[in-house]
Order: sequence, then structure tokens, then C-alpha cells
Amino acid sequence: MSRSGGVSEALGFVRGYAHEVISLLLLPALVIGDELFVEVTSDALLAHPTTCGSLDKDWIIEVNGGGLVVEDFNADGHLDLVVVDGSTVERARAGEAGEPPRLYLGDGACGFSLAGEAWQMSGGRWGMGGAAGDLNNDGYPDLVVTQWGPDRVFLNEGGAGLREVTEQAGLVGGRWGASAALLDYDADGNLDLAVVNYLAFDPDEVKRRGEGCAWKGHDVMCGPEGLIPVHDQLYRGLGDGRFEDVTLAAGFAPLTAGYGLGVITLDVDGDGRTDLYTANDSTPNHLWRNKGDGTFEEIAWRHGVGHDANGKEQAGMGIACADANEDGVPDLFVTNFSGENNALYLSRKGRFRERSYAVGLGGASLRRLGWGTSYGDFDLDGHLDLFVLNGHVYPQADQPGTDTSYAQPDQVFLQGANGRFTEVALGGVERVSRAGVSADLDADGDLDLIALELGGPARVWQNTSASSGAEARWLGVRLAGTAAHGASLELAYDADGERVTLKRFARTAGGFQASCPLACHFVAERWSGEGAVTLRVRWLGGALSEVELDSLGRWIELSAPAGEPK
Repeated sequence: MSRSGGVSEALGFVRGYAHEVISLLLLPALVIGDELFVEVTSDALLAHPTTCGSLDKDWIIEVNGGGLVVEDFNADGHLDLVVVDGSTVERARAGEAGEPPRLYLGDGACGFSLAGEAWQMSGGRWGMGGAAGDLNNDGYPDLVVTQWGPDRVFLNEGGAGLREVTEQAGLVGGRWGASAALLDYDADGNLDLAVVNYLAFDPDEVKRRGEGCAWKGHDVMCGPEGLIPVHDQLYRGLGDGRFEDVTLAAGFAPLTAGYGLGVITLDVDGDGRTDLYTANDSTPNHLWRNKGDGTFEEIAWRHGVGHDANGKEQAGMGIACADANEDGVPDLFVTNFSGENNALYLSRKGRFRERSYAVGLGGASLRRLGWGTSYGDFDLDGHLDLFVLNGHVYPQADQPGTDTSYAQPDQVFLQGANGRFTEVALGGVERVSRAGVSADLDADGDLDLIALELGGPARVWQNTSASSGAEARWLGVRLAGTAAHGASLELAYDADGERVTLKRFARTAGGFQASCPLACHFVAERWSGEGAVTLRVRWLGGALSEVELDSLGRWIELSAPAGEPK
């Protein structure tokens, strides 16, 4: 995240989908005209500001912000929102609880209202991110909250409330957890948990701003360089909301520690097992290959996703993963520190090449510091786009000579048929943004966006694409069951005598300190409206579902091992 260092130089069951996108050598053209997204944040409850330390940002703990979790917690068919809130160093030192996570119930039309008493949660030490999934196999999504302090677990009481079970859950230690991913790495039918940890922080030991740390001639908070990175943790789910710590046995040893911030699940080698990719700050990124025997091996260098195109580590924050170039294999996108390009790793024959400049993404990010991100076909043209949320870690970035700023514009990048991206302005207002999620909050077939501002509110951006009058060629697929985590989906249709296949990978982890619904979104842009459309789902564990569709423009639900559209 930061380049200041500790020395003297310079960081379950889905009801929709959500989104946003960010983006100077090759600067893509900025689209001027009708806005693709319209901000609809008018609910005073949603606009409740979050807390993350002081405005001056004297400590590194104060710069990451909170998290976002989007899921249908009360099973009413509408996506809900959890905002994970933080605290202050003064409160933490005094042993006082931080601000509690807040659950907002969705109305299915991009609106949210604060949930009642049964859904209210107490404050922890200092909340960061979260993840949602069915931890006890009762059909309702539960909640994991990461924090500086012991990570927390809340079980869903049949869609009627949340109950904290942290003391019984088996999570170990009080590290600084940033992002989390739910997966079934051993394919036993129970969700497992990976927590990406950042660094060892103690305000009595870590230097604060004004005690010797500088960036571009300005006094700034210290870290991460010079501080101690903390290795990530893996927990094996027991199927009842409890976990077993298998971190060391699985290969996540202290010697592999990086300054972890973002995490995403994927199947990098197509073997049907779920792998993990983590974005690390100022240390090489990690690609953890699932060996199928309960252990993981780190292969980022071998596959070309640990460094930039010149072999240098970057300061990674958030991650997006999808088959961006439609060749059937996953590609990776990582947001990075200002002065570093956001990295696009395109896969080719089992290896990746960093291609951000070639497609118009590299130069557009050099003056930005990126965080939340996700792929999605935001303009419904059949090509996957990107959103990136931006904002610096140093308020001092507004001082002369930094070539950047503290508040920054968020960005959407639309991908054309030639594989190049064009930047689209998002609102035109500069903010200090962090976590973001894309999902279809109003079930109209396009992907909306929720963005969290550092020390500010969650903001909702409604996508206007579905209202353009174009013929509906989209399909949304909500998935249920543990085997849905890591499932691969293919939508095949005929277009001009050619069989077109679109591929998606089901996950809830992604971006930065965020969790999205367990759903996949397709746009069969070239479909004429005639001929069979086939949806194939390869569930985790190998079971196959195949559904023939005679129409699109709707959401369907599928459950493992074989489901029918509802």
C-alpha cells in the first residue's frame, strides 16, 4: 500500500451482482456524454460515515478503510449490504470497542435500510473486510468479519438475524486480517476460510507520522516497509460454523509472508481444484496452487504473476479475475500504488504476460492508487469491462511535487471488441475510495456498483445500460450450495454460423476487503434470438448440470449437483 517504509523513504445463495471500475504513458480516450452509472445514494442510513482513525493518518492502521459484503441474508430475494466499520487508535489503546458492522436490507431497487435489532452486531477491535457464505450448511449465508484483532464469525439464524459465535469458531490469533475468501479447497462439502493478513501492528512499537518516515519529501505514516509482514491463514471448515486451523500443514508458513491485502479464488490450471491468488503490498504477489492433498505450493514467479513486466514487485491492493480475452482461461488484474501501473496478467498456455499498457490500462493508472476492482460486462456489449476505485494513503499527496493527489477520480474501463479499454468517468467527483462490489442490485440485468469511501459512506451507483431499450441478451445465474464455490459456467450460443462460448468462474471473494454474491452474469451480445442457448455448470467436485434455454433476459437459480431454472 505505502512506499514510505520504516526508514527514511517511501505503503452462498445469491440475489444479484454489484460493481465499479477504475482506471500515463498511453492514456485512453475519456468518454464524454451520458453517464453509464448514476449515483442514487440518497438514503441517510446508507450515507452513514465510517470511521478509520484520524484525518491526518498518523498510523498505517488508519489508511485501509472498511469492507463491503453483499448477499441476501434474509432470503427475501433482494441483495443486502454489510458495511464493515473501523475504529481509532485511541479507542483501541483504551480497550474500547470500535464501530460495529452494519447490515442494510435491500429493497430490490438499489435502496437499502438499516436492519432491525436481530441483525445488529457489536463492535470489535477494528473491522476491515468480510466474506459471506453458508458455513453450517443450513441454506442461509453466514458472515465472517476480518479485523485488526481476532477475526469474527456470525451465523445466520434462519434468515431472521445474526448470532456471533466467534469464541467457538476456532479462528486463531489476533492478527491484522484484511481480505478473506471462502472456498472448499478439499472438496468435502464444507466451506473453508482463507484470511489474508497484512502486518504486525502495535502503536507502542510502530513509528507514527513525524518520527522519521518520508515520502517525496513529506512526513508520512510509517510502513509497510520496515515492518513485519504476517503470513496468511487457512482454516478447514467443519460444516457447523467451526473451523480447524490448518495454516502450517497446508504450506502457509511464516517464511512465505507478504504484506497481504487482496485475495481471490480461481482455478489457475484447470484441474477442478480451487487455487488462491493474493495481492501483496511492496512484496511479490502469491499464487497458491492447490495440490489436492491438503497442501498448496506457491507458483507466482513460475507463472509470471508475482511482479511487473520488468520483474519488480509492486504494491498490490485489489484483484479482479475473469476470462477477459475470451480464450477459456482466467486472467488477473491487480490494482497498485501511485507511480506503478495497475497490472493486467493475460494467460497464455499456462503462463501469464503483463499486458496493461498494450490494452490501454497501464498509463491510465500511473497517477492513481487503486483499491477495489472487478470485472463485469457493464455496458452489455458482450465484452468484460473493469471498474477501479482510487484514493491515496497519504493526505500529504495534495502537497506540491507529488504528481498525484489524496482524493482521486474512480474509473470504469469499457473493453472493445479489439481487446482495448476506454476510460469512462464515474461521477466526476474525486474521493478517497477503498472497497467496492459490483452486483445487479435491482435485478434488471445490468451490474450496479457499491463503493466505500475512506472515513465516509457507502455509495450506490445504478447502471443505466438495461434501460437503453436494447433487446435483452443477458442471463444472470444465482448459485446455491458449497459446490457452487469454484464452479465453472459456460454459456454457449450460435451466432452467424459460429458457436460462441462465454466462460465464468463462481466466487464470492475479490477486489479489496469485499465479498460479492455467488452469481454469474453473461451477455450473449451476438445472439439473434433464435437457436438454442446452452448453460453448462461444472460444479466443484466434477458434477455437471446442463440447461437448455429458449430465452434470455432473466435471472435463474441453480443448486448443486443438478438444478433447473426457476
